[in-house]
Amino acid sequence: MKQILLFLSLFCSTVLLSQTVLTSYPLDLKNKKQRLDFVNAENTITHDVFVFLATDSLSILKYNSALFLKQKIVTSRKFVEDRSLIGYSFSEDGNPILYWFSAADKSIILIKYYLENNTSRALKFRIPLEDKSLLNYYQKDNNFYLLMKDKTKEGLTAFIFKNGIAEEKYLDFSPFVFRDRKTQQKTFNQILRENPIEKMDSGEYNPLYKVTSKSKLYTLPNRLILTLDQSLRKTQLFDINLNNLEIKEKTFLQPVGQKNSKKSNSYYHENKLYQVNVNAEQLLLDIKDYESESSLKTFIVSKKDTIQFKNSPLLLQINDRKPRELKNTSKFLQELATTDVGISVFKNKQNLFLTLGGTGMQSKSITAVDMMPDFYSDFMPPSYYNIDTYYSVFFESVWSKKLETTNQNQEPLAGDKIYAFIDSNKGIFPSNTLKLSNYSILGYYDPNSKQYVLRKFTDGFN
Repeated sequence: MKQILLFLSLFCSTVLLSQTVLTSYPLDLKNKKQRLDFVNAENTITHDVFVFLATDSLSILKYNSALFLKQKIVTSRKFVEDRSLIGYSFSEDGNPILYWFSAADKSIILIKYYLENNTSRALKFRIPLEDKSLLNYYQKDNNFYLLMKDKTKEGLTAFIFKNGIAEEKYLDFSPFVFRDRKTQQKTFNQILRENPIEKMDSGEYNPLYKVTSKSKLYTLPNRLILTLDQSLRKTQLFDINLNNLEIKEKTFLQPVGQKNSKKSNSYYHENKLYQVNVNAEQLLLDIKDYESESSLKTFIVSKKDTIQFKNSPLLLQINDRKPRELKNTSKFLQELATTDVGISVFKNKQNLFLTLGGTGMQSKSITAVDMMPDFYSDFMPPSYYNIDTYYSVFFESVWSKKLETTNQNQEPLAGDKIYAFIDSNKGIFPSNTLKLSNYSILGYYDPNSKQYVLRKFTDGFN
């Protein structure tokens, strides 16, 4: 919940937020121009933790679930010197497969590393960019996924890499009807061009700037959920079975208020759909059961009301400045109605955490004269510049897992602490965050100690 970090700083220092160093590995990078690719990964079957350090060579570090080093291999980057490490998977024998991408060559080289005898085997996969465009890539259940959009056909193509073999799955959306905000019929490709897909990170907190997207993709085991919110009146949801390629469509009507909606959006989380509907007079939040499509809980807040289910102040943040508190619901709704609205839902072992708000951008015209002392401004002709200002309005809410509101104070999540740690340690080179069952791991290169460090972060105050 990055938006709340400055608010949290009132309660705890960065020292409290930076938690335990689990392990470190000596790594001396000769210069800043040296290629750096760091990836942390977990084999979800064995629960071994891997670190892949790709510099001029490749170091593979294998840890057990308690983060004790079991094995270390250093090998060359032959054939992939000019490629980027974009992902990984694990074969059934437990050995890792790394995916090396080249935009110039329009290909991925897959290399399986046999840890038992320090050998490897490489395969080349040509990305079909002539008739497809790349949407996203991600890891799930020890497999690597490449998701692409067809340029001519109305559908998506998923390449699933399992045991080093790519299986192509075409997802046909041509039978379905799509309409835009003005109820004009559009093709599937037109909808995605106007509303690009944003992938939600499964099991992670997804920040406000991501969840305001009108097209969201949720990755589940052998399944995808695609939600489209380009219409103010409904959420169009597609449940995609990656085994048999069956696509089921569901339509969830947005809650109806006293006045027409100005902004709306949704968020899918664990068989529930959270829908938010906003204008300057009213805020509606409706939670629907995925299977029955019936409402489980509805909140209606007018501009004269107090938002009873908020656990933080109503906040406005401009760029990276300290958030300021909005004095009442009316002012909050006025600001919210001018933004791209969204809601994010995250669960840990204790609670559900909701962030409801919106993001926007304003362009302000200034002159060069405005930035100069009066003496110089008398001699300077006016020249105009546009400065883009990014802002967000939001509040946090803490619920029980039974969808009961609470009065609990918002505590920082592991993701908050990781963001604060990176922000206060400008010299480090962070890699991806790895979420395990009870905590999260940040991997980063510390140029001062010349080490790659794995640091543990947990939810809550220390």
